[in-house]
Amino acid sequence: MEKVQCLIVGGGPAGYTAAIYASRADISPVVYEGVQPGGQLTTTTDIENYPGFENGIAGQELMSVMRAQAVRLGADIRPGAVTSADLSERPFKIVVDDAHEIEAETLIIATGATAKYLGLPSEIKYRGLGVSACATCDGFFYRKKTVAVVGGGDTACEEATYLAGLCKKVYMIVRRDVLRASEAMQDRVRNTENIEILWNSNTQEVLGDEYGVTGARLVRKDGEVFDIAVDGFFLAIGHHPNSELFNQWVEVDKEGYIITDGRTSRTNVEGVFAAGDVQDPLYRQAITAAASGCRAALDAEKFLKMKQ
Repeated sequence: MEKVQCLIVGGGPAGYTAAIYASRADISPVVYEGVQPGGQLTTTTDIENYPGFENGIAGQELMSVMRAQAVRLGADIRPGAVTSADLSERPFKIVVDDAHEIEAETLIIATGATAKYLGLPSEIKYRGLGVSACATCDGFFYRKKTVAVVGGGDTACEEATYLAGLCKKVYMIVRRDVLRASEAMQDRVRNTENIEILWNSNTQEVLGDEYGVTGARLVRKDGEVFDIAVDGFFLAIGHHPNSELFNQWVEVDKEGYIITDGRTSRTNVEGVFAAGDVQDPLYRQAITAAASGCRAALDAEKFLKMKQ
């Protein structure tokens, strides 16, 4: 059985940043990248809001250079997904791809969160070509254009009002005849002139051409089918934190996000730390994920020194 000082599970901004800091701290991190190396950013096109890149950078390129930096500093980054874990005692017992067994003195969980989609083939076809699950990330590309936001909760209202400040027009596609959002968020939507709510509507298909999204086909509760012309199609129906493998031991909230101790990355299990979107239901940005990866590595380093 392989023994490691610091095992990092997940290969997005949090995991790679944790690997960079853990390598510099000389705690020999081993990283398993999971089923989506690079995380959610690999599904986006250009990123305009990550510091240090004046002209923006492609999501895949950003993850590639982060990974390369971690490798250069000594991180052992491997393909493979953790398939089972036992965190009942240290060293923690981890199994990768149902075959490789590892004992880890510390564990950093950076498995991220997965945006919820409608499950339409056309949605997948145009992902990164007009279909997005992050208005803060991609809204800039739709300045003076028309977009749609799917959802009726707080997140959808936040995304819609944010986009309304950039876009010519914002449609909200709401499957019921009421919003589920707080009264304050509903008021913001009602008081924003360029937001139009399409009540009792569901998306049948995202429409597009070789260049990307051109519209959406909707169906009302009464059976009426109609099209809207949009340049961007934003999903705001929630995220699912990828914490299932560990939530038998680590404390999670009602949505499944791992709970950490105050401003640290510590979980309720001594020696287990969480970073990135798996513990962040609020911001879910690459820069905040990277920052929490830094904290997790520093916390793991401090923990290991205390145990020596």
